[in-house]
Amino acid sequence: MLHYAVVFFVIALIAALFGFSGIAAGAAGIAKILFVVFLVMAIASFVVNLLRGR
Repeated sequence: MLHYAVVFFVIALIAALFGFSGIAAGAAGIAKILFVVFLVMAIASFVVNLLRGR
């Protein structure tokens, strides 16, 4: 998940560099969503791991 977020971030940077602001905004939005999903899944995994250890 984090890998895809980084890929879309790089696509957004390259698109912004070449002046494609619409594509850059879309790719940056997708990267933000993927990063938030990654954080939620990482935190959920951490909490489940803590609870299972007891």
